[in-house]
Amino acid sequence: MAEGMHEVTSATWDNDVLKSQGLVMIDFWAAWCGPCRIVAPTVEELAKEYTGKMTVMKLNTDENPDIASKYNIMGIPTLMFFKDGRKLDQIVGAVPKQQLKEKIESLLLS
Repeated sequence: MAEGMHEVTSATWDNDVLKSQGLVMIDFWAAWCGPCRIVAPTVEELAKEYTGKMTVMKLNTDENPDIASKYNIMGIPTLMFFKDGRKLDQIVGAVPKQQLKEKIESLLLS
């Protein structure tokens, strides 16, 4: 796992996401997903760039289907944003880094 990134699972979800302070971005992905592999390097770059400002986590939807189902993940990659344990927003699909940065910046200010 890249610098600044953490793996989250069903067992650690409540503690790592819902009880977390500040902005958390979760990358919902699966090993077989081509677009997930496309967006992964961007997510890793953002984790490094926003160290100390935002926590970045990855959740494998195949290994944690209960969380994917709970949050109605219909397509991957899905990047979901939480702040102080509350879901704020999400982006579905492989999107350009600049679009993700704009979303992160706006959520950091909210």
